[in-house]
Amino acid sequence: MNYNISNILKNHGYNRGTIEKSKYFNLYKSIKNAIISKTLSDNFKLPPTRVLAKDLELSRSTVIKAYELLLLEKYIKSKPGSGYFITSSKAKKIKHRLYNQLDKGNYPIISRRGNSFRQNLQIINNESEKGIAFRPGLPPLDIFPVSQWKSLTNKYWKNVKPSQLSYSNTVGLKSLRENIRYYLKINRNINCNLDQIIITTGSLHSLSLIGDALINPKDEVVIENPTYPHAFSLFSSLKAKIITANLDPQGINIKSIKTSKPKLIYTTPSNQYPTGVKMTLDRRMEVLKWASKKGALIIEDDYNHEFSNWENPISAIHSLDDNRVVYLGTFNKLLHPSVRLGYMIVPKYLIDTVVSLYEQSSRFVSPSQQQVLSEFIERDFLNKHLRRLIEVSIERKKIFVDTFNSYFDSEISLDSLNPGMHITGFLLNSIDDKKLAKLLRSKDIIAHPLSNYYLGTKPQNGLVMGYCSVNNKTIKETIIKMKGAYDDYRSLS
Repeated sequence: MNYNISNILKNHGYNRGTIEKSKYFNLYKSIKNAIISKTLSDNFKLPPTRVLAKDLELSRSTVIKAYELLLLEKYIKSKPGSGYFITSSKAKKIKHRLYNQLDKGNYPIISRRGNSFRQNLQIINNESEKGIAFRPGLPPLDIFPVSQWKSLTNKYWKNVKPSQLSYSNTVGLKSLRENIRYYLKINRNINCNLDQIIITTGSLHSLSLIGDALINPKDEVVIENPTYPHAFSLFSSLKAKIITANLDPQGINIKSIKTSKPKLIYTTPSNQYPTGVKMTLDRRMEVLKWASKKGALIIEDDYNHEFSNWENPISAIHSLDDNRVVYLGTFNKLLHPSVRLGYMIVPKYLIDTVVSLYEQSSRFVSPSQQQVLSEFIERDFLNKHLRRLIEVSIERKKIFVDTFNSYFDSEISLDSLNPGMHITGFLLNSIDDKKLAKLLRSKDIIAHPLSNYYLGTKPQNGLVMGYCSVNNKTIKETIIKMKGAYDDYRSLS
């Protein structure tokens, strides 16, 4: 082998039989170990990538990836026209000494709770996903009134007082909570005290606070099946005993729940996620009576009410009994996810506990964001934006359905009656929705496997797709691209 480092690398852990995905990392580690042990001396010139690839029977891209990692950590340097060289070990002495001392056995053991959260982490809304078409849960991002928000933000910072830059009230700004209370009274028939409203970063944050306040290991939590995967992940991480509740056309089927002493019931009654089923008024009353009898609280996640019930709103469960229901709302689905603003209404007996947990964790939401949102509501910008959102979403849904059906015909059957921000496409039984979703993701097309939403029972096979986050042109182009990827999958399966 040229440069005579083949045996050096083997002595430092290189193994040519490594599986493909980790070959570059194995090569990187063996070179790094040789550098740290000073087997490869300062300013030693590494072989060109083509030469090393040929001698080790690897692809050149594998060697390049290994070199890139070494460059990133400054173990080697690149001299244009000359090649790659080992950097001086003087700058590495402290790091190398620490590297040798930091033995895994010297670290504290990860807590059971930490391991539980890590093991139950759901990847259905992974932040590393590229692109936004057709990611579920996103509103029409391109029509957000940036100029209005920017103007309100500039006004805040122009007039801000030094005292406003200090720590803020954990429960949220009074002005925002008052505007939310008025908004809920008009739109959801909810009456509550101001101190019951707590500002959070969104529904999952609210859910986390409630879980911490109430759930002990083995406590029973009733969850709709299928359900919002992050809710399932959270309660599982808290070591709750998950009890599934089946759905029928009226919502949660109480008779399907097999439990004696539930502590919480998690539901999305305005537009069940992901099926789109709306819980009827009679069923809401039935669920309330059942929860009261069992001594349980209902968590009403109203994440999608505005999109799914604009013309014919249904009273919130909270409006029927404010002592039995924790109500969750969010602006992340109405404005955009990066705004990170939501709220919850908690029963009075739970306020002190939730606030105590909040104060000792994330403490409060940015007051500047809260103040801007408060004025956004006061100036009727939110109401006007919602009307525009509904109008654009209806238009884009029609474009999506028409275009999708023209390319996929009966191969993927769309549930176009779902009134939310997403639509489900049911697949042929021979197609694995997880594998298809993975292939689409490699093409920067986001579609979540429907089977990921089911708990313990035979899942349905399909794709959950958001249709309103991108414009009409992008919808058409992405569906055409999606059809090509689908045909490739079918030809290989």
